[in-house]
Amino acid sequence: MQVTQALNLEVFKQGGSLKMGIFSQNEPPATLKHYNQISVSFEEINGLCQELVCILNRAARIETEAQSMRKIGRLLWDHLLSRPIKEKLKSSLPAQLTLSLDEELIHIPWELIFDGSDFLSLKFSMGRLVRSRGESMNPRYRNLSDEVRMLILANPTGDLDSAYSEGLNIKNQFAHKKKNVCVDFKSTSIDKAYVKKNICDYDIVHFAGHCEFDKKDSQRSGWMFTDGVFSVEEILKMGQSSDLPVLVFSNACHSAELSPGLINSGYQEANFNLAGAFLLAGVRHYIGSIRKIEDTVSQEFGRKFYTQLLSGVSVGESLRLAKLKLIKEHGLAGLHWTSYMLYGDPGFVFFKTRTRKPNKLSLSSGFKRAAFSAGRLVLIIVLGLLAAFWVPKLNPGKAYLFMSSQAQYRKGNNQAAVSLGVQAINKDRNFLNVYPVVANAYWRMGEKEKALKYYFDYVLRSERLKNKNHLADSYIKLGWFYQLAGQYVQARQFYDKALSLSRQLKDRVNEAAALRKLAVWHIENNNLEASLELLTKSVAINLAGGNNFEYRRNLASDYFDIGLVFANKDDYAGAKEFYEKSRKIFEQLKLENELSDCYFNLGEIYLFQKEYQKAMDYYFMGLKIDLRQNNKVNLASDYNMVGELYLEMDDLAEAESHFKHSSALAEEINSPPDLAAANYNLGLLYKRMGKKKLAREHWRKAQEVYRRIDLEKYQEIRNQLLELDVS
Repeated sequence: MQVTQALNLEVFKQGGSLKMGIFSQNEPPATLKHYNQISVSFEEINGLCQELVCILNRAARIETEAQSMRKIGRLLWDHLLSRPIKEKLKSSLPAQLTLSLDEELIHIPWELIFDGSDFLSLKFSMGRLVRSRGESMNPRYRNLSDEVRMLILANPTGDLDSAYSEGLNIKNQFAHKKKNVCVDFKSTSIDKAYVKKNICDYDIVHFAGHCEFDKKDSQRSGWMFTDGVFSVEEILKMGQSSDLPVLVFSNACHSAELSPGLINSGYQEANFNLAGAFLLAGVRHYIGSIRKIEDTVSQEFGRKFYTQLLSGVSVGESLRLAKLKLIKEHGLAGLHWTSYMLYGDPGFVFFKTRTRKPNKLSLSSGFKRAAFSAGRLVLIIVLGLLAAFWVPKLNPGKAYLFMSSQAQYRKGNNQAAVSLGVQAINKDRNFLNVYPVVANAYWRMGEKEKALKYYFDYVLRSERLKNKNHLADSYIKLGWFYQLAGQYVQARQFYDKALSLSRQLKDRVNEAAALRKLAVWHIENNNLEASLELLTKSVAINLAGGNNFEYRRNLASDYFDIGLVFANKDDYAGAKEFYEKSRKIFEQLKLENELSDCYFNLGEIYLFQKEYQKAMDYYFMGLKIDLRQNNKVNLASDYNMVGELYLEMDDLAEAESHFKHSSALAEEINSPPDLAAANYNLGLLYKRMGKKKLAREHWRKAQEVYRRIDLEKYQEIRNQLLELDVS
C-alpha cells in the first residue's frame, strides 16, 4: 500500500473534556483551524485501559482475546473521538496519521482504537508527537549524512542470548542490502561511558537489552548496562551539547516489577519516560516496545521493519507493515503486533529511492549489431593482451598476500597476519580463503567483535558467490565462534546448516568437521553418548580419506574429542590413549595450535592422577606454543590452569602469580569465563592463606560474572561465602 494522504489529529485535554481537530498535511496551512470539544469520563477511559492491560498480559492467545480487544477498542472510539473526527478517519483512504497529544493523554492506547473495521495503527501509518509542559531544551537536531551510520547495542549485560542474535541478524540484514550504510555492532560488557562517548556518532541506534523502569523516580529509568542504568537524567544532559541520533529503536522490556513478558497499568508512561528523554534531547524518532515478546517474533518484526525502511518506505509505514507481517504469521490474537509504538513523524523517509534515468541515445538495431561485432573483436584482443602480460602479474599479488598472511599467522605475528590479509581482501573481496585467516588472527588477539565481523563476512561473501563448499566451511567456523562465546543455540543452528549443506554437496571433509563440532556441542551439554556416536561417524569418514591432509587433521581432532568424552566420564586411561593418538598426528602435521590444546588436556589428565611433574611438562609445552603465537585467548586459560597445578602442589606464590596474570589478560580481552575462573581460584588461594577479606573480595567478583553466565556456579560460590562468614 502506498500512503497517499498525511493527516494530523490534534487532541488537547481541558478539564473533563477533550478538544480536537483533524487537518491535512498535504494542503497549505489553514488560516483558521476548527476544533470540536466533547465531554469525557476519564474514570471510564482508565477502566478500559486497565481491561486492555489484562488482555495483553494473558498467556492464552485465542480469537476471543482479539474479539475482546476489538470491543474495548470500539468503546474507546465511541468515547474519545468527536463525530466529525470519526467521519474523517472512517472515510479516509489508508494514510499517514500523526497524533499531536498533551502529555496527560499518553497513557491512552490511541493506536488500539477500533473503528468497527480495523485498529487505527493497522489502517494508518501512525506516530505520536507530544506537547510537554516541561522546560524547553531547544535541542540540536541531527541531519542525515549521505552514508548513514548505525550502531547496534545487543545484549549489553551479557544475559540475553536472544538480544545478541537479534543484533547480529540486523547487522547481517544491512550488510546484504545497503552499501551506503555503515553498521557497527557492539555486544556484551558495554558500559555507560562507551554509550556516552559514541552514541552521537550515529544516525540510527538499535538497542536490544534490558530497560529498568523506576516508579519512584522516573529520572532514574533507562537502559541497563554493565555498570548500571543509562538514565533519563543522563540522556537529557547529553542533549544540551550533542547531536543525538535521528532514530532510536529501543527493543527492550521494562524489568522493574513484572515478568519480562508482562506490562503494568503504567506501561505507556514507562515507555514515554525514556522516549520523552530522547525526544527532548534531540532524537527525532523513537520506537519503543511496551514488553518483551518471543525471540523469534521479535527478530521477525525487526527484519520486516528494517527491510521496508531500507527500501525507501517511511518509518511509520515500515512499522505498520511489520505489524501486519506479525499478524499474517501469528494471527491477530497473537497480540505481538501491539508491542511497538512510534514517537515522531511517521512520514520521515531515511533512504530515498533513486530512479534510473533512461539513456538519451538510441541506436538502430542494425548499427548495434555491427557495433557489437566490432566491439567483440576489440574486446577479444584486449583480453588476450591482458592474459599475456598483466594477469600473471596481478593474480600473484593477492595470492602472495594471502600466503604471507598465513605464514605470519603460523608464526604468531597476528597483527601482521591481519594487515596482509586485509590487503588481500581489498584487492579481491571474493578471495574467500583469506577471511578465516583474518578472523582467526583477531580471535587470538582477543578482538572478538572484529573476528566475528570477518567470520560473518566469510558467510555473506560465500552466499553471494554461491560457493557452497566455502559456505559450509564458513557455517562451521561461525558456529564454533558462537560456541566458544557460550551462544549454544546459534552454534547449533550453524552446525546443522553446515551438515545439511555438506551432505547435499557430498563434501566429506566438511561433513566430518560438522559432525565433530556437533559432538563437542553435545559434550558441553552433557550428552556424552550422542557425542561419541557423532565422533564415530566422523572417524569413519576421515579414515576413508587416507593420507589427504584435511582428512588427517580431522582424524586427529576426532581422536582428541573422543579423549575429551572419556575425560568427562572420568576414564583417564581411555582419555590419555586418545589424546596421545591425536598428539602424534598433530606433531606429524606440525599443527601447533591444535598441539597446544592437546598438551594442556594431557597435562590435566596427569594432574587428576597426581603426576604433577608430567602435568607441568605438558602444560609448559602448550604454554610455549601459545606464547609464540601470541594467542591471548588461550593464554588467559593457560595461566589459570598452571595456577591450579601450583595450588595443588601447595606453591601458593606461583599460584597467585599465574591467577593474577590470567585475570589481567581476561580483562584485557573481555573474557568473562576466564575472569570468573581466575577470581574464583584467587578466592580459594586466599582462603587457604587465611586471608578471608581477600577471599571474599575475589569470590564476589567471580560471583558477579557467574550470575550472568552460570547460575549453578553462582550458587556454589554463594554457599562458600556463607561458610566463610561462619568459619
